[in-house]
Amino acid sequence: MIRSIAEPSSRIRAMAHDDLSMVSDIERRSYEFPWSHGVFRDCLLAGYHCVVLERDGRIAGYGILSVAAGEAHILNLCVDPNYRSLGYGERLLDAILLQARSAKVREIFLEVRPSNVTALALYRKKGFHKVARRPAYYQATEGREDAAVLAKKLISYDR
Repeated sequence: MIRSIAEPSSRIRAMAHDDLSMVSDIERRSYEFPWSHGVFRDCLLAGYHCVVLERDGRIAGYGILSVAAGEAHILNLCVDPNYRSLGYGERLLDAILLQARSAKVREIFLEVRPSNVTALALYRKKGFHKVARRPAYYQATEGREDAAVLAKKLISYDR
């Protein structure tokens, strides 16, 4: 007899104010120089597209997107260290890309540490390419680290 193991239920939904403590906790466990609780609160208050991936009632990841003037910027995309390598980062990124397309965004941008090879691989898989480098963008244990600026075209109006 073959038994299948059911995938735990998960869903992507809008981030709520009540999620901020758990989101901030994931951020602190994921990064040496994390965003503060206040930054996440401000993103919600500013009306940015903020989503969480919930697995069996617990937040397993989140993403934040700002949209303006036909462009979008992924400000943060993170999966709880306990839930990595399960495809949740890709699901969150797909949800963010769908939201950007719905907003008729022409191009989407993000910054990523060149040392974050896992994130770079995901973004390349989804069609992002490097367009620039921001020197000394990220705080690091010894000084600063550059950021790779990645972009992806979503909608072309030149038909």
